Amino acid sequence: MTDSKKSPRVAVLLAGCGHLDGAEIREAVLTLLALDQHGAAVQCIAPNAPQFHVVNHISGEPVAGAVRNMLEESSRISRMGKCLDLAHARVQDFDALLMPGGYGVAKNHCSFAFKGTDAEVRPDVAAFLQGFFAANKPVGAICIAPALVALALHASGDSAAMTLGNDAGVAAAMTQLGQHYQSTPGSREVVIDEAHKLVTTPAYMFDDAPLRDVFAGIERCVAEVLKRI
Repeated sequence: MTDSKKSPRVAVLLAGCGHLDGAEIREAVLTLLALDQHGAAVQCIAPNAPQFHVVNHISGEPVAGAVRNMLEESSRISRMGKCLDLAHARVQDFDALLMPGGYGVAKNHCSFAFKGTDAEVRPDVAAFLQGFFAANKPVGAICIAPALVALALHASGDSAAMTLGNDAGVAAAMTQLGQHYQSTPGSREVVIDEAHKLVTTPAYMFDDAPLRDVFAGIERCVAEVLKRI
C-alpha cells in the first residue's frame, strides 16, 4: 500500500502532442487528471528528439518537410518547462510509470505503426520501460501503449497479459509477440497482469468511445497502478 504520508511519484511518458503523430491529448490529460485525483506527484517525460513526422490534424496527411520535437510538443500538454528530458529521467526516482497512447507511441517511441511485430523500440524508451519491470514497479499502458510494452517484453524474452481492445489484427500481432492478449468489449475495461504489475486499458483503441468511458478506463488503470506501489 502507498504510504499515506507521502504522495506516490509517477512518471508519465509522452510521445509528442496530437493523436496522429504524438500523444493522444485527451488520454494524456485524463491520465494527469486521474493521477491528481488520487494525490500522486507527477512528472511528465519525453525524449528530446524529432517525431517520426508531423501530421495535419485537419486532413490527416503528413506535412512535407515539417519537423517537431517530442519534448517540445509534450511540453504543450505538461505546461512550459514541466516536461523532463528522458535522458535525465531515472527509474529509481519514481514509484510507477503511466503511458498514454496516441500514434506517437507507435511511430516515435517504436516503429510498430510501420513494421508491426518486426518493429524496433527506441533504446532510451526501452531501457526506461524495462527498468520499471526489473525494479518490480507498476506500469500502466493506455490505448496503443501496450504494443510498446509487448515489443519491450518480447525483446527480453518475457510475456504478460494485456489488452488493446478487440481489434483482431492487433490481437494477432500481440500473440505473435508471445503476449497473452485479452480482448475487451469497451474502453471502460482494464486487464491486470499481477506478476508484472502491468495494467492496460484500451481507451481510444475504440475510436467512437464516449469520453466518459475513456476516462472511466483510464481512472481504473491509474487506481490499479497506484494500488500496486
